[in-house]
Amino acid sequence: MAKITAFIFDLDGVITDTAEYHYLAWKQLADEEHIAFTRQDNDQLRGVSRRESLNRMLKGHPIDETTAQAWMERKNNYYLQHLKSITPNDCLPGIKSFLADARAAGLKIAVGSASKNAYEVLTRLEIIDLFEAVGDGYVVKNSKPAPDLFVWVAGRLGVHTEEAVVFEDAEAGVEAALNGGFHVVGIGHADVTRAHLVLREGLAQITAQDILTQLQRAT
Repeated sequence: MAKITAFIFDLDGVITDTAEYHYLAWKQLADEEHIAFTRQDNDQLRGVSRRESLNRMLKGHPIDETTAQAWMERKNNYYLQHLKSITPNDCLPGIKSFLADARAAGLKIAVGSASKNAYEVLTRLEIIDLFEAVGDGYVVKNSKPAPDLFVWVAGRLGVHTEEAVVFEDAEAGVEAALNGGFHVVGIGHADVTRAHLVLREGLAQITAQDILTQLQRAT
């Protein structure tokens, strides 16, 4: 196994949890357009781009590109209104200490998120300065499960994919990381079982060295 020199984190569900805000925003749009949309439907949007999320919400119902762009903008505006309530206290348990521990261990750390609001969220959480690179929904054309986003972030860090660990909570993100040749740690949910290591309780009560040791055993 190549020496691991970098950790790359998905944002939502790993660093913070804005899933409820996404649900409320999509739900508002769906209600206004008389489209049935449940929390179970929202679960299918985890980790994918805004456009793919819209496609899944529509369930095959055709709309033209102008309408699609307008609807995505409306959804994002609703979401941004909810984001105004985010504070540093909305970091998930243990994540700040884990990031500090990783940095102290000499690891490069970065964010790779499909969200086009990643900078806004990280700024409101007051942790954006901890990361050496942030890849968001603007930097690549092909979203997860394509590996492009994580590969782009690895390039910004100056590391090979096999030297980096991706932390993901969504099936599409795990698949993207595996497709790119990364080591993968799945966080929390049952749909991350293809990851090399799965942490059901997140990153609380674990150290960077624990991750490296367990990955060494797993791979």
